[in-house]
Amino acid sequence: MNTSRSSSKTVQSCKVIVSSILLLSSSITLAASCCGGGSAGSLIIPKFGKKIVDVTFDMEHYQGKWNSNRKYIADPKADDLNQYRLNLGYGQRLSSNWQAAIVIPYVWNDNQFSGETTKSNGLGDTSASFWYEAFDRVTCVYQVNSLADLKPAMYFGGSLTIPTGKSAFGDHVSDDYEITGRGLYRFDANFVIEKTVYPLTVTLTGSYGKYFARPVNQEYGNPVEPYTKRLGDRKSLSASLGYTVFLEDLDTVTFTTALSQLNEAEGKAANTKNPAIEKQSAAFTAAYASPDLRYVYKATWSHAFAANDRGMNFPVTDIFTLGLSYAFN
Repeated sequence: MNTSRSSSKTVQSCKVIVSSILLLSSSITLAASCCGGGSAGSLIIPKFGKKIVDVTFDMEHYQGKWNSNRKYIADPKADDLNQYRLNLGYGQRLSSNWQAAIVIPYVWNDNQFSGETTKSNGLGDTSASFWYEAFDRVTCVYQVNSLADLKPAMYFGGSLTIPTGKSAFGDHVSDDYEITGRGLYRFDANFVIEKTVYPLTVTLTGSYGKYFARPVNQEYGNPVEPYTKRLGDRKSLSASLGYTVFLEDLDTVTFTTALSQLNEAEGKAANTKNPAIEKQSAAFTAAYASPDLRYVYKATWSHAFAANDRGMNFPVTDIFTLGLSYAFN
């Protein structure tokens, strides 16, 4: 394999990793118990809401990577690496304290790499999730009069990543840039703890994920000696602070900033090891909610820190997201 193709394979693998992270991100853009919210991959229906429909569009631009020594390396100036994702999500309340959701992404790759232009598209990996609400009423308050007013909204649940995208291990992929999924199942245990004392909202989200091992007997359409692929356990943690502004008609605009950390342990594939990965990033979100809290319009900028020691074996990207949620009461 020549150097150009090897490098392109690394870039595409990084794209698949980032896509899977986005699908299972738990950053809440609004006070979840009041208005619902979440990213496309972690839909949360507002308390007493019956269902939610969510559409988001991600525009991701790649600007280099961190190597195994945690050093930042910028992409060549002539390269232009981008991925776009349309995420369609639906959430349904199952009972007073249980809800479930599914998100299906469609992915476009658009790259200029080493003087070559490549384009591809296809379904990404699907995410199915469920949540248990460990509270019985909305926890958002305007002032604290007792200890009971400090009780947060707590969600506990799980997410299953289903490899519906095109991966390097399938029958119809012959090139790095045709990949739209990672090719493995993964189950994540998730939690969200959120407290709103208007105008402030503090949120802590986290997850711990385990991949399912899978047999592999081909790569990029070519047969290989059969082996079992295992990826390492994944951990993520995010803390955010939001500020809500009430407008004249009781509609609101909420501004949120979040810091996130992602780690994935070393994995095994045949007689080799998949390197451990790490990423540190920040996100800034502006969200508008209608007075009846049914419509939520969202815009997010997620930025990975382009500096040494802020990541490892991972791409450095800027992600711009536009979204619309509609909740049915």
